[in-house]
Amino acid sequence: MTITAPQSRSAPGSPQHETVAPVKLWLCPNDALPPAVATILAAHWLDEREHKTAARFLFERDRRQYLVAHILVRRALALEAGLAEAELVIWRSSRDRPFLQPLPGGLPRGGGHLDFNLSHAGGYSLLGIVRTQRIGVDVEGLDREAGALETILTTFTPEEQRWARSVPPGRQRDRRVLRLWTLKEAYTKARGLGLGLPFDEFAFSLAQDRGVLAFQPPADDTAGRWRFLELEPVPDVLAAVALPADGQAAPYLELHHGFPWDRAAPHTITLPGPVGAPHG
Repeated sequence: MTITAPQSRSAPGSPQHETVAPVKLWLCPNDALPPAVATILAAHWLDEREHKTAARFLFERDRRQYLVAHILVRRALALEAGLAEAELVIWRSSRDRPFLQPLPGGLPRGGGHLDFNLSHAGGYSLLGIVRTQRIGVDVEGLDREAGALETILTTFTPEEQRWARSVPPGRQRDRRVLRLWTLKEAYTKARGLGLGLPFDEFAFSLAQDRGVLAFQPPADDTAGRWRFLELEPVPDVLAAVALPADGQAAPYLELHHGFPWDRAAPHTITLPGPVGAPHG
């Protein structure tokens, strides 16, 4: 696994492990679940809406991507919540963002809040889970078609476009475009706005290799300060995580690879400091 982010391997029981639960991140390739297993689990775990959505896909590869992604959501949420996968009730906002329906008495494994966000592309599903705030995630493969990337680039701010075009066309420019794209997707998904927020209304300034140097939030962002993490969890697959930076923010993230059948030790990654400016 290629991890292009600062790492921290604090021992269990250290102060940061006792205060705020870490962000959980799961990266699952489609081939982590054989098709027959995915079909069986989907039949028992997914709800009526999810079954109807899966049945609408024209191509089997797209249907399989959907099934693996949503089976992953239910398995990982079940581990965090202490509920059976089929018992989880997932509802959607008016902008189609999914949420876990809270229980009146709280969750069996503690707390009353679990926020999650899902992204899938190029044969991979990325799921983020957090207990104290909101989260947005996005994953993209560097094998995107050049024309599509050029179209994506035109949706950015003029400054971001100039930064991306300051390198010649090819792999390096593609990487810059997708770094910006995954960060913007993660931010809008964390806010529950999706594509309802134009990408030229907020801006990132990025380091040459990885890392967000500065963030200019849109005018309607009442928080303003966020934590952004860039990852390349496997070669040529880029991912981004967005979390609001408040007093309850978790200081680190646990990255799990594969389908969560077991509790193999995750990669522990220290989250970067906040960027952006709070609105007065």
